Amino acid sequence: MEPFTIDVPEAVLDDLRRRLDATRWPDDFANDDWRYGATAAYLRELSAYWRDQYDWRARERLMNTFAHVRTELGGMPIHFIHERGKGPAPIPLMLIHGWPWSFWDYHKVIGPLTDPAAYGGDPRDAFDLIVSSLPGFGFSTPLRTPGINWWNTADVWVELMDRLGYRRFAAAGGDVGSFITAQLGHKYAERMIGIHLHTAGTLKFMAGGGWDEAEYAPDEARFLERMHRIRGSESGHFVIQATKPQTMAFGLNDSPVGLLAWLVDKRRNWSDCDCDGDVERRFSKDELLDTLMLYWVTQSYHTSARYYYEGAHVPWQPSHDRMPVVEAPTALAIFPAELTFPPSRGAERYYNLQRWTEMRAGGHFAPAEEPALFIDDLRAFFRDKR
Repeated sequence: MEPFTIDVPEAVLDDLRRRLDATRWPDDFANDDWRYGATAAYLRELSAYWRDQYDWRARERLMNTFAHVRTELGGMPIHFIHERGKGPAPIPLMLIHGWPWSFWDYHKVIGPLTDPAAYGGDPRDAFDLIVSSLPGFGFSTPLRTPGINWWNTADVWVELMDRLGYRRFAAAGGDVGSFITAQLGHKYAERMIGIHLHTAGTLKFMAGGGWDEAEYAPDEARFLERMHRIRGSESGHFVIQATKPQTMAFGLNDSPVGLLAWLVDKRRNWSDCDCDGDVERRFSKDELLDTLMLYWVTQSYHTSARYYYEGAHVPWQPSHDRMPVVEAPTALAIFPAELTFPPSRGAERYYNLQRWTEMRAGGHFAPAEEPALFIDDLRAFFRDKR
């Protein structure tokens, strides 16, 4: 376990500026509503800001205000933030991101969760936070071990928590992080104080196993309608990254604007900005570019995308045949612009469900979009588990 400071070489930043200057822009027409994908008009605006106004060194300093650590697990480099809670009995809590996320999507919640009193809260609600970068993402690179997927990442995270001295702990996650968290609640239920999910699916989801549509109640029809729409317009990333991730990598590792287009398209379409499609209602330009930089400077697109391939090609196998499948105490946070929704009846059968909260706003990147709602729900769920 070694303290880690983010310090990107200046040569990497100089190379980025040259590549942005040399962008060969495609023609774009009849695409003001993003029907064909990201628009050239917005990407030109954002890339100009990236080149001329975005201050990576300032963002780097902000990231370095937290306690970063790097170690090696299973021959893989692993990066995480470890911030101790300030309260009488902090609960150790892993916050687990997905794609195209990074550890930085949790930065707005770290202070309030570790030091509630400093933000007007109760110090008894404090957590010890472990905010990890998935293997092959961000500073958990370079990854050169094949076969790393979401369910064996759960095993790696248990080893990490053992090394940190946490026998029992809690976990929360979104996107792929929800599946890792659910796997912890399935395979390691006795180790888990509780789990909190906001992209809840069955553990067979990536291999084609979803919820039974017959289990959705009439008042949950809006969930089905959104999921059907998402399947028709927002599943392209899954298809290509689960089949040919390396083919995409040659273009996106070489072109910063190519990577920008691919990731910003997801930020816009998966967040709660459906009212007018303005992604900056949810993320400032600096926040959008923070995500881009964490993929660009680490050259981690290819290994992050392979996460889909490995998850689709090595099917999940259950560790037991008991019901519920996920035995750890479970909370589900239902954000209205999420990509997938469980039926309440199915969730009660599948999880040891102890809390179900339907949020008034927020989408797929919930901790970054609605940090206050996310914090309040975590605190409420774990308050009687200390």
